[in-house]
Amino acid sequence: MMKKVLSISLALVTVCGVTASISGCTGTQPETADYKLAENIEDGSILHCFSWDFETIKNSMADIAAAGFTALQTSPINECLAGDNGGMQLYGDGKWYYHYQPTDWTIGNYQLGTKEQFKDMCNEADKYGVKVIVDVVPNHTTPTVSAVNDNLIEAVGGMDKLYHQGSQYDLRNFSDRLECTTYKMGGLPDVNTENPAFQDYFIQFLNDCIDSGADGFRYDTAKHIGLPDDPKEDDGYTNNFWERVIKEVHNADKIFNYGEVLQGNNDRIKDYIKTIGKTTASTYGSKIRSAVMQGNLSTAMFSDYFVSDENLDLVTWVESHDNYINDGNWASMSEQQVLLGYAILAAREGGTPLLFDRPYGATTENQWGTMNRIGAAGSDMYKSNLVRAVNFFRIAMKGEEEILKNIEGDSTAVIIERGKKGAVIVNTNDSLTVDFDINLPDGSYTDRVDRKTVYTVKGGKLSCDTPIAENTAVVLYNEGYVNYAPTVSVSIDDVECNYSSDSLEVTLRCSNTEKAQYMLETNEAVTTTEYTDGTVITIKPDGDGITKLTLTAESEAGQKTYRQIIFTHEETQPAGEPVKAGTKVYFEKPENWSEALNAYVYEKNGGEEENSWPGFSMQEESDGRYSYTLKDDFENPLIIFNDGTKQYPAANEPGLMFEEGKTYTING
Repeated sequence: MMKKVLSISLALVTVCGVTASISGCTGTQPETADYKLAENIEDGSILHCFSWDFETIKNSMADIAAAGFTALQTSPINECLAGDNGGMQLYGDGKWYYHYQPTDWTIGNYQLGTKEQFKDMCNEADKYGVKVIVDVVPNHTTPTVSAVNDNLIEAVGGMDKLYHQGSQYDLRNFSDRLECTTYKMGGLPDVNTENPAFQDYFIQFLNDCIDSGADGFRYDTAKHIGLPDDPKEDDGYTNNFWERVIKEVHNADKIFNYGEVLQGNNDRIKDYIKTIGKTTASTYGSKIRSAVMQGNLSTAMFSDYFVSDENLDLVTWVESHDNYINDGNWASMSEQQVLLGYAILAAREGGTPLLFDRPYGATTENQWGTMNRIGAAGSDMYKSNLVRAVNFFRIAMKGEEEILKNIEGDSTAVIIERGKKGAVIVNTNDSLTVDFDINLPDGSYTDRVDRKTVYTVKGGKLSCDTPIAENTAVVLYNEGYVNYAPTVSVSIDDVECNYSSDSLEVTLRCSNTEKAQYMLETNEAVTTTEYTDGTVITIKPDGDGITKLTLTAESEAGQKTYRQIIFTHEETQPAGEPVKAGTKVYFEKPENWSEALNAYVYEKNGGEEENSWPGFSMQEESDGRYSYTLKDDFENPLIIFNDGTKQYPAANEPGLMFEEGKTYTING
C-alpha cells in the first residue's frame, strides 16, 4: 500500500485570478456568490458531514453551497447510547459509532444536537438550496439493551417482539439470507423489522425527519433487512419493511433513498436497487481506490460500475466512513489521492457521487486528526478548488453522454468527456504534456480548478504550454460555466488541538476577505476580535480546559465562511504503578458462550499486545468462573474476554482496565 504523503495543500490554496474573458460566453461574467445547485440530488453531489453536529452544519452551510454540493448527509440523528460517560472524542474518551447504536427512534442525541437544532439546520439548508439526507439505522439497537427506551419497547409489543429470534446467534454465513437478515451482526441485536408495530414506530420517526426538513435517507446495513421474497422466521409477519418505509412516508415520491449494500456473498444488490431506489457501490469504490493508488487510470479499471450494465442508480464514493476507519483506508490514501478519485466520480454521467469528509487534521499517520472531536467540522478537503470545480462541472453537464478514454500509450491519466460540452482530465503521472485529442469545439478554455491556465482546442487537438502536474486534475468547459467568486477561507496553521503545556500559540489564516473575525470562548469569557492573515493568538487553559475558537469571514461578493476549532487542555497524569506478571483476574462466562475462553491483553498507551488475537487461554475454575494470570509486566494493561467469536467488550470497544483480583461480568 502507498504511504506517500503528497505535499499538496488543499485547505490553504490561494485562488488565482480569473482571465478577462471566457470563450463561449457573452462578455465577461461578473463574480457572484449566488450558487446554482442541482434541483435533484441525483444530478448533483453529496457531502458526508461525518460526525458534524447540527449547529456546525448550519453554520457551514454557505461553505457547503460554495463547494457545489447539492446535498449533505448527516450522521444518525436518533437517540443513541451515551457511551464512555458521554465522552465527545471521535475515538478515545467517546466514540463516533455510538450514534449507530440506537436506543430509540426519535430525533436528537447528545452527540449531534436536539430536534430544534436539526430543524434550524434544515431551514438554513433550504436558504441555500442544499438538500438534507439523514443516515438512519433500523437494523439493530445498541448491544446495551438495558439502555433501550421503554417507549420503544412498549410500542413494539415488548422486548421479545423487538428482536428477531435469530438475534441470539452471531452472523457468520453472509450467503445464507435468513442468517444475514435475522442474526446478530457485529454484536448488535437484530431488530425484527417485519414487526408491523416496529414499522409503524419507525415510519413515524421518518415522517418526523421529513416534516422537520429531511429530503432523503441513507439506510445503514440495508443488506441485513429482508427483501420481500427472502426467507422468514416463523413469526406470522411479512417481509414488507422496504415497501412500507419507501412508499408510506410523507412526500414519498420526492424522497431520495439509498441503501448501504456492501457487495459480495449473495448481496442481491440489483434487487435492493429495485426495491429501495438506489444503493451504494462498494466494489466500484475499491476499483477507484486501486486505480488512483497504483497510478493506473486505464479505463478498464473503472469504466464498469460492477453492478450491471444498465442500472446506474448508485451512490458512488471513493471511501465511506466504514472503509476509512475499519479497513484502514486512512493510512493508505492521502487526501489528494481521494480527491483525484472523487473527480472521476463527479465527472462521470452515472451514479451520484458522495465525498466522505475526513476528520479535521487527519493524515496517513493520524487517523483521528489533530482535534479528534465529535461535533466539529472535518477536513477542509471538501472546500478544495478541485472539488468545487468538478461539482459545478457535474451540474452543468446534466444530460451529456460520457466518453472515458486514456491518452494513447499512457494509462496514468484519464479523460472524462461529456458530449462536446466539457472534459475532466485526471493525471497521476509525474508531468503530462498537453498535446492530445479531445472532443471539444475549437476555442480557448480556462481551467476551472486553478482559474488561470488557458488551454486551446484546434481541430480536435488540446494544447497548452504548461504541462498538467502530477496528481492533479483539470476541468474544462465554457457552456454553463458560472463565474463564482473565489472561495473565502479561514483556518489555522497545523497544531495539535489537545495539549498539556501551559499555553499554545496559534497562527490564524484567512484569504479572499477583508472581514475576518475570531471569537475565543471559555467558560469564563467570550471575546470577539477582527484579524488579518498571520495573526498569532495564545490559547490558555481555563476552567474545564475547553477553549472554542470560532473563525468567520465574508468576501466582497458576499460569500461567508465558518470554522470552529476546539482546544482541549489535558492534565499530565502521573504514572501509576505497573501491573506485574502473575496478577490474576476472573471472568464469569455467559451461558451462550463456548467453553474455551481466551484473554487478550494489550497496553493502553502504545497498543503492544501480550499475545496476538484471540490471546491466551483462560483457566476454568468452577461454576462458569474462569481465571487469567498476566504473563508479562504492563504499565496500563487492558483486557478483552472472548470465546473466539463472541467477545466482551464488543468489537470496536476498548478493553477493560486490568484490576488485580477483580471478577468481570458482562452485566457489571
